[in-house]
Amino acid sequence: MTAPARGLVYALGDRVPRIHPDTFVAPGALVAGDVELAEHVSVWPGCVLRGDYGRISVGRGTNVQDGTVIHATEDHATVIGEEVVVGHGVRLEGCTVEDLALIGMNAVLLHEVVVGRGAVVAAGAVLTPRTVVPPGAMARGVPARVVPLEDESLRDERLAAHRDTSTRYWANAQRWMREMRAVE
Repeated sequence: MTAPARGLVYALGDRVPRIHPDTFVAPGALVAGDVELAEHVSVWPGCVLRGDYGRISVGRGTNVQDGTVIHATEDHATVIGEEVVVGHGVRLEGCTVEDLALIGMNAVLLHEVVVGRGAVVAAGAVLTPRTVVPPGAMARGVPARVVPLEDESLRDERLAAHRDTSTRYWANAQRWMREMRAVE
């Protein structure tokens, strides 16, 4: 038995998802409305990307891991940069995440949050509206507090680790596209 190659993808009126042909949307994921997924994006089972009120944009090489919910408002798009790692169970709404950032499992980013390039949001952190996490910094806690990068020499190492995670997720997505099949 053959499994569906792609999760559920729906237009909502004139809001139509724009998905690069090389993108992986796993079965069990939902993408609806004004959602743009660039090349080599992977969206894993149980994710919901709901662009019914506003725009969602996900940049090249980003992985959106299982159970994540991404939404936007009429006033605030949700924009995710390139090679971002979005951990399991994350909630994003009306925020901006710049390239090579890592958003830890079960983190929540609310309206007008900006996470800078290569920054880290710790697992379980809650970023209240208008929180800014500078490039390379970390946000942790509930509500989150921003902690600067302790050692600037670690910045390149962190960026390389985030890029490596994105690369591994894309390789796994390719494996799923080649090998996935339903079992009777």
